[in-house]
Amino acid sequence: MEQFFTTSEQVQQIIKGFNLTKTLFVSSIIIGEAHTGKKSLARYLFPQAPMVSGKVQKEVEQALEEQDELIITDFEMLSNQEALDFDNKRIIATANFAGNYSTIDTLFAFIYTMPSFKERPQDALYIRDLFFQQAQHDLMIEKLPADLSEFKMDLSANSKSLKRAIYTFLTIRTMDKKSIEEAVYYYIMEHITGNNAYKEYLELYEKPLIEAGLKKYGSQLKLSQVLGINRNTLRKKIHEHTID
Repeated sequence: MEQFFTTSEQVQQIIKGFNLTKTLFVSSIIIGEAHTGKKSLARYLFPQAPMVSGKVQKEVEQALEEQDELIITDFEMLSNQEALDFDNKRIIATANFAGNYSTIDTLFAFIYTMPSFKERPQDALYIRDLFFQQAQHDLMIEKLPADLSEFKMDLSANSKSLKRAIYTFLTIRTMDKKSIEEAVYYYIMEHITGNNAYKEYLELYEKPLIEAGLKKYGSQLKLSQVLGINRNTLRKKIHEHTID
C-alpha cells in the first residue's frame, strides 16, 4: 500500500475530506504545483483504483467506459474535459493547474488545493531523508558524508528539484580524485574555446582550492603557508576570483 506522510494541516484536511466522501459516487480533484505528491496522495487514499494519465486521451476515455472508480492524473492535459461523463462514478483527478474553472466546477463536487513543499517544511524534511536513503542505495555509497548539514534544500520544483539536489550533493562529495579529473576533462573538452583558455580554466582549480582552504583554516596567513605561496599572491588571487 502506498504510504503518505504529512504534518500539513491543509493536506490533512484534504485527506479528511476524501475519507468523508469515500463511499459516495462523487468526483474530486486535487490541484497544485507539479511534484507536490498529488498522485501519491490519490494512490494512498484509493489504492485499488486504476490510474490513467490525461496525457493519453484515448486511455482515459476507455477507462471511463470500463471503470466506476478511477484516478486521472495530469487532468489539465485532457482536451475535451467538458465532454466527459462522470455520472455515477467516483473520479479522483490531479492537475498542475485548473485550466477552465467553469468546467472544473461543473465536473467536480470537491476541489482541493495541494500546497507546495515550501509551504510544508516538515513534509519536505521527511522527503529529504527518504531521498538520502534512496540515493545512498542507488549510488552504492557505504557511508553518507559527515557534512550533511551543508546540504541546501532546493524546493524550486518541489520534490523533483529536492531529489536532484540530493543526488548531485552526494555525487560530488563521494567522487575520488580520478572521477574529479574525468569530470573536469569532459567539461573542458565540451567548453574550451577562445584565446585565453589556460587562465580561464585554471579557475576551475584555483577558486575552489582557495575557498576550501579559507573555510578550513580561517586565515589567509595560514593558507598561504599551506599552499606554499606568498601572502600577497594569495590576496591577489582572492581578488581575481572575487572570493568573499
